[in-house]
Amino acid sequence: MSVKECEHHKGKKRKIFRRIFWGIVVFLFIVLVLILLIWAILRPTKPSFILQDVTVYAFNATVPNFLTSNFQVTLTSRNPNDRIGIYYDRLDTYVNYRSQQITYRTAIPPSYQGHKEIDVWSPFVYGTNVPVAPFNFEGLSQDQTNGNVLVIVKIDGRVRWKVGTFISGRYHLYVRCPAFISFGPHSNGISVGENTVKYQLVQRCSVSV
Repeated sequence: MSVKECEHHKGKKRKIFRRIFWGIVVFLFIVLVLILLIWAILRPTKPSFILQDVTVYAFNATVPNFLTSNFQVTLTSRNPNDRIGIYYDRLDTYVNYRSQQITYRTAIPPSYQGHKEIDVWSPFVYGTNVPVAPFNFEGLSQDQTNGNVLVIVKIDGRVRWKVGTFISGRYHLYVRCPAFISFGPHSNGISVGENTVKYQLVQRCSVSV
């Protein structure tokens, strides 16, 4: 009898473990479905960015295949969501010319952006004697001679979404803002100091998350 009773108890334990296991699975499934439903109803929208202006303190490409530049860029970011906040965990700003990075990366301090809020950042981005690919340097010299240079102000970072008390995982944020810089007599910039020119752009940026 003792052997049968032990087998009977073991069978009961297996049933209890199975019930607990499937109970946990069902609970997690329900939680996941609720999160997905909430996410679908709220429909999170990526933030919008505008490049307001660029101040050029230096842009010298006189040494063959090297460039020294110094910019201050003003960027505004708007959270278009009514019920979703955005954590900007890491944002790095830099400038590209023809797909080549020509400045060092400048970090923007982490911040939280509430519903419908607008943030303004004005980081300095610069590079001293940055090597430029020969074919890009040739194009850069030609653009300077023509009086117009197109650079791309970029932001790479990571963001999280906040819905109530729920905070999502991190997502990559990529922002791309074109900026035309004009030189010489046809410049559309405003002189704000010795060898310093400010360009009012108000240029909408492309954003991908």
